[in-house]
Amino acid sequence: MVFQLPDNLHPHCGPLAWMLGTWRGSGKGDYPTIEPYDYQQELIFQQDGRPFIHYFARSWIVDEQGQKVRDAAQETGFLRCPEAGKVELLLTHNTGFVEIWYGEAADGKLELATDAVARTETAKEVTAGHRLYGNVEGDLLYAYDMAAVGQALQPHLWARLQRA
Repeated sequence: MVFQLPDNLHPHCGPLAWMLGTWRGSGKGDYPTIEPYDYQQELIFQQDGRPFIHYFARSWIVDEQGQKVRDAAQETGFLRCPEAGKVELLLTHNTGFVEIWYGEAADGKLELATDAVARTETAKEVTAGHRLYGNVEGDLLYAYDMAAVGQALQPHLWARLQRA
């Protein structure tokens, strides 16, 4: 699928332009406090010419045959681009926590680390995260490391998605 750069893309968002659009694919989840699982996911990155990109993700757990078992996480937020290559991510999760991330984007890669995490009274304790997104052979690959529920920062999710 051919990707076309939007005419109104804000110059500060240039290093993230490759992410624009809808991506779908599958991944794996694991953590010391849960059983490993497979999931499918959809990510949407959209822009309107201002120096930010809106992000929305939804996922669902699947069985060994790839059939949906149940809905899983959703998250939404804004990738703010105060200058080319610098990224601030404001992110809200359906599970009751919000995060502020800082990072850098260049050469088909986005890397982010948490600066702050806040949670509701009923949310699990999440204390830190690290995200890495990359354009690999035209696909979007990502890995998410998490520190939560007394565990140190370690791999939690990884996936490969194709442009829809």
